[in-house]
Amino acid sequence: MTAQASRIEDGEHVLPVRVYYEDTDAAGIVYYANYLKYAERARTEMLRLMGVQQNALARDHGLAFAVRNCAIDYQRPAKLDDLLEVRSRLSALGGATAVAEQVISRDGAALVTLEVRLACIAQNGRPARIPGHLRAALTGYCRPTSAEEQS
Repeated sequence: MTAQASRIEDGEHVLPVRVYYEDTDAAGIVYYANYLKYAERARTEMLRLMGVQQNALARDHGLAFAVRNCAIDYQRPAKLDDLLEVRSRLSALGGATAVAEQVISRDGAALVTLEVRLACIAQNGRPARIPGHLRAALTGYCRPTSAEEQS
């Protein structure tokens, strides 16, 4: 699914994604649920570039991130063989939550936008505070939206 390595650019994580046949429906258009997969992969790679391995977080701290809420707006379809970019940034960081804003685009034009609220949870499924070392890593990549900056 990945076309090339991910990178940080202008404070955003960028993950190139090529659309393969398996991602599409009979008309050659990306099946709507696959955008969620692209976004999940991008958030995982963003954490990896921050130095956070999700398997180590679970193993060493008994913690994981779970999607608490996701708002998604489908604006235009992607098609077979398109090269997409998933741009991700954190817009808010709470005691046990983080908000990621993601845009999936083709040639600079937004196709799908997502706002994903993530909850840090313990192995028992209950909310858990984000540990200090992880908070420090995430804070460096948190860019509030312009509306949040003005309040």
